[in-house]
Amino acid sequence: MIDLLPQQIAVKEKFLPLKVGALFMEAGTAKTRPTIELVNSVKDVDLVVWVGPLRTIKPKDNIPSIIDEINKWGGFKCANVIYIGVESIGMSDREYLQLYKKISTAWRCFMVVDESLKIKNHDAKRTQRLLTLGNMVEYKLILNGTPITRNLLDLWSQMQFLSPLILNMGIAEFKNTFCETTSVTKTFGGKSYTKEFISGYENIDYLYSLIKHYVFECDLKLNIKQIYSDIPYEVTGEALDYYNHIKEKYLDDEKLLAMNNNIFLAMTTKMQMGYCVSESKFEALEKHFESYPEEKHIIFARFVSSQEECKKRFPKATVLSYQKESLGLNLQHLPYTIYWDKIWDYGLKHQGSRRSFRTGQEQDVHYWDMTGNVGLEKLFDLNIQKKVSQAEYFKSISKKELKEIL
Repeated sequence: MIDLLPQQIAVKEKFLPLKVGALFMEAGTAKTRPTIELVNSVKDVDLVVWVGPLRTIKPKDNIPSIIDEINKWGGFKCANVIYIGVESIGMSDREYLQLYKKISTAWRCFMVVDESLKIKNHDAKRTQRLLTLGNMVEYKLILNGTPITRNLLDLWSQMQFLSPLILNMGIAEFKNTFCETTSVTKTFGGKSYTKEFISGYENIDYLYSLIKHYVFECDLKLNIKQIYSDIPYEVTGEALDYYNHIKEKYLDDEKLLAMNNNIFLAMTTKMQMGYCVSESKFEALEKHFESYPEEKHIIFARFVSSQEECKKRFPKATVLSYQKESLGLNLQHLPYTIYWDKIWDYGLKHQGSRRSFRTGQEQDVHYWDMTGNVGLEKLFDLNIQKKVSQAEYFKSISKKELKEIL
């Protein structure tokens, strides 16, 4: 078997003396193998529970699963291993209760939560149930490349799962200790609405001192290039007419005064859906495939209509959903990525790029954005460049700027 990489050796050395730990390692830095080594180093483990996104446990279209990856490195020594989707724990009472019973009757259980950002929302049922299960287990690991995407509160439930003693504070105290908040009041229709936003952070050195013994961080460094390009296409005819209709319908002064971020998102979603499967878009990608092999491509699409049509037109390519499949999958055999539909979320797009740019990749990785000739495409690009959420971007842009761009 191939020797452990330096960062994998460092993981073992850090966590062997501990019973819990967080592998906050950049996507593609090979977290799976040191996790196997750590689990197998604990004596008398009679149950291993692997919790992760269901798409990594049971992926579609013959994509390698996390079970395949684990078996590639020799697998777990324990004879009793349960793989369960984090979605199942939240949605199925039957599966949750079966897992609860299995853990409660085990002598020594080792629990791993892969893509632990899925339990960032402390109020979600899946998070509450995993916290309950975590309290029953002595040995625990969480794995994630991006432990924080929304705000610092994302960290609380992940640490709480490992051990309530790490932070030793509830979510309200955590927020008051480390987050600065700002209240914004708006009046509409004679009624006032107040909403609180996290506007900054404080006491970060103190937070780091609490968690540093339980966290291993690692950036991805490969001796290959990431090359980004655009594939331009023209939005014309009925698609362009529909785009302009939606723009004129929503972007008048009266409606803008009443708009919130949800209405902005609904408006831009309708505009984008109007041209997402334009014929010129397919023609542009067909021309691209004359120079690059279709079967070596990942195509990320935002809409179901985009996904279905891309699968129909380009059957040799691997078509994925941003929301469901940008995390966890190991697709280093596919060095070319097409972003068919642009998205607001920098984090999702970045995670998508890590499906092919990861440890073991030996050739340069190429990415292409399908870019249409409408202002909304520019708006997406500006947001991604700023690396902020769609909501944050819309709060920062004026009505005048929005009209000029669109």
